[in-house]
Amino acid sequence: MIKKLYLPLVALLVLALSSCGKMGELSADYFTTNPEVLEAVGGKVPVTITGKFPEKYFKKNAIVEVTPVLRWNGGEAKGQSATFQGEKVEGNDQTISYKAGGTYTMKASFDYVPEMAKSELYLDFKIKRGKKEYTIPSVKIADGVIATSELPTVGSANAAYAADAFQRIIKQAQQANIMFLIQQANLRASELKSDSLKAFNKKVVEVAGDTKNYKLNNIEISAYASPDGGVELNTGLAEKRQDNTETYLNKELKKGKIETQVDTKYTAQDWEGFQELVSKSNIQDKDLILRVLSMYQDPEQRETEIKNISSVYKTLADEILPQLRRARLTANYDVIGRSDEEINEAFDTDAKVLSVEELLYAATLTNDNARKEAIYKKTVELYPSDCRAYNNLGMMAYAAGDKAAAENYFKQALSKNASSAEANTNMGLCELVKGNVANAETYLSKSTGANTANEALGNLYIKQGQYDRAVNAFGDTKTNSAALAQILAKDYNKAKNTLNAVKNPDAYTDYLMAIVGARTNNADLVKSSMAKVAQKDATLAAKAQDDREFAKYANEIK
Repeated sequence: MIKKLYLPLVALLVLALSSCGKMGELSADYFTTNPEVLEAVGGKVPVTITGKFPEKYFKKNAIVEVTPVLRWNGGEAKGQSATFQGEKVEGNDQTISYKAGGTYTMKASFDYVPEMAKSELYLDFKIKRGKKEYTIPSVKIADGVIATSELPTVGSANAAYAADAFQRIIKQAQQANIMFLIQQANLRASELKSDSLKAFNKKVVEVAGDTKNYKLNNIEISAYASPDGGVELNTGLAEKRQDNTETYLNKELKKGKIETQVDTKYTAQDWEGFQELVSKSNIQDKDLILRVLSMYQDPEQRETEIKNISSVYKTLADEILPQLRRARLTANYDVIGRSDEEINEAFDTDAKVLSVEELLYAATLTNDNARKEAIYKKTVELYPSDCRAYNNLGMMAYAAGDKAAAENYFKQALSKNASSAEANTNMGLCELVKGNVANAETYLSKSTGANTANEALGNLYIKQGQYDRAVNAFGDTKTNSAALAQILAKDYNKAKNTLNAVKNPDAYTDYLMAIVGARTNNADLVKSSMAKVAQKDATLAAKAQDDREFAKYANEIK
């Protein structure tokens, strides 16, 4: 009898002990991560973790909190925890079967810091059963963080240049009108003494007499008749006005010993001028008149329909039609500015005689950065309200690596013109250098029109993790950042071609080429590129020792 009772009691004791025992350590074999090696994207380190609780592991009355933790020497970052429950627990968390076990997926994202380059991803487990809580050993599930997207290539980006508007030859025109009485073509003395015609003749004499600063191209005569009256009458009238004006002009040119081409034409019925004057007027039934013009193309029918609008025809006859009885004289000439030699000489002797456009243009005539800087500083002194010289001084400081001075100049430029596309573009670059992506985006929203706006946007998109968009923004730009975008978008051939075409390659150019070598399993390219890095920047070469990009190339990066 005692023997019969013994076996069931032992079975119950074993069951009781197993249900009371702690849940043990989990093997790393039960976990995978995507990506396998963590990578910084847009300032974050995202990861998707797939885990498994094995069969007969998860106690029915247990609650397990799983927390991803990225640990490095001297610090750690915790991700969002996930909670799981056994079959006998009443709750809203994912239930895990004791017999079958269960799989789960959880996402985590960590704010990137440079120390994460040499780090390890763990899962911490906190278990609660009834009133008891305990932990089991953490499980390491991934190594390190690839931080290629965080390489500071924006520091060698091309800042936007604020261009001058200098034109050596500027086309100008001087005009005058000679007015005629209705159905007359004679030139009245009052018209020949008008201020408009006096100014015209004076300008023609000035331009023709100063061949150094001007070039008289031609003089045009355009004679007109108003639309009232028949076509035949108006044709003869407009032609006579043209001939009489030409005779007058030729006499004046001969008197001044001026030789130039005179081009003449006449318009019998100036419907175009009529429509323009009506549209700009406030006369009654203006819209009705304009509608008649659009409805009828025949000149006689137009005139008849307009005369039928009796309420306004007298106004038209008094105010509009007289303005169309005219001959217009137009002197077309070029204003010839200083030559390059004259601009340089003027800057050296007396810069005050130069316009702001000439000064800004002068800076483009030299490759000597010291002279270029001196020109921009003189421009700031003489034209302190113009933002462009401030911006270009900032551009030079940015290229020289003095980002603090560059930012100061760009801020001064914006204080003169807050909407300057160039200064906003360049402030965006400065904010990207400092890691202030949101501020950079605000500035770059005002970059439209700047010559390097797309390049700056490409750098912004890299920081935001939008790699394909960055590649499109860079286009054919040959810079470190353009190559970085192509690497991150996994277009390694294009990245290699871009790096080979960088105008002034630096240590980061070679470092990126080494990454291309590592990602395409080209050990020789890794080795040769890292040798160049070591020659140019020993600190950057040392960084490669902890860079997961080169995990398989320890010998090549020594």
